[in-house]
Amino acid sequence: MKSDSVKKGMQTAPQRSLFNALGMTKEELEKPLVGIVSSYNEIVPGHMNIDKIVEAVKLGVAMAGGTPVVFPAIAVCDGIAMGHVGMKYSLVTRELIADSIECVTKAHQFDALVMIPNCDKIVPGMLMAAARLDLPTVFCSGGPMMPGRLPGNDPSNPYSGRNLSLTDMFEAVGGLAVGKINEEQLKEMEHAACPGCGACSGMFTANSMNCLTEVLGLGLPGNGTIPAVTGDRIALAKHAGMAVMNLYKKGITARQMMTSESFRNGLAADMALGCSSNTMLHLPAIAHEAGLEIDLHEVNDISNRTPNLC
Repeated sequence: MKSDSVKKGMQTAPQRSLFNALGMTKEELEKPLVGIVSSYNEIVPGHMNIDKIVEAVKLGVAMAGGTPVVFPAIAVCDGIAMGHVGMKYSLVTRELIADSIECVTKAHQFDALVMIPNCDKIVPGMLMAAARLDLPTVFCSGGPMMPGRLPGNDPSNPYSGRNLSLTDMFEAVGGLAVGKINEEQLKEMEHAACPGCGACSGMFTANSMNCLTEVLGLGLPGNGTIPAVTGDRIALAKHAGMAVMNLYKKGITARQMMTSESFRNGLAADMALGCSSNTMLHLPAIAHEAGLEIDLHEVNDISNRTPNLC
């Protein structure tokens, strides 16, 4: 175990004393240390439920014979950061996330990792870290948001009685400017469009990258599609914790799954799903961390032969 370097032998007595300060038992220290990277916070809707996902992942790891240890990652909500100076701070968090995960993982010698992201720059930042560290790694995102719905049958409001998402809110601001809706109708929409936790409903970067994480081999089936509010998402998190221990026991690491072929499959899925064009910012960066290169000409070839299904 990598973690033996901080917990085995007389020379690590000082480290073990610090583990004792954490309340860890001898039995826990005899098991692999699994880092649980939590991007939980109270400012990003896609991350407000991640504390529940973390607890489920921890349970899965413990059930499968590991010792889960949680540490944090930052997250920016692109929706809240949009339209002001805050948007200048979004993309750079991708590198901050990757770097900070590398620092904490290397410093504490984790044996395996479970990454729990959800939104735009957090998923690729964690994927970059996974490729860079090359440990047994599984992803379990917070899941997508359910659509909102504007009740009623108001013929003067083109959004009345329809499912809504964040996209509709941006469109509605334009609709107000040209007189398609009034201020009262806009306020009704803003209370209905985003009903609760999860990555904003729509094929934006978050849901795109969560789907592509499955194709890259690091997310279990359903990682990109099971809604955030469901019991199935909690069950998926438990299975993610069990799965990382299975990878650890078999000696399967991130780069063994993040192959040239899996990136090509990811690009094909990208085209089939009509994913966010931001994936062309992120997939090459993730591939680079895995020691691979994505040829942009090949992206066009894959696009030309892949039908757009949805």
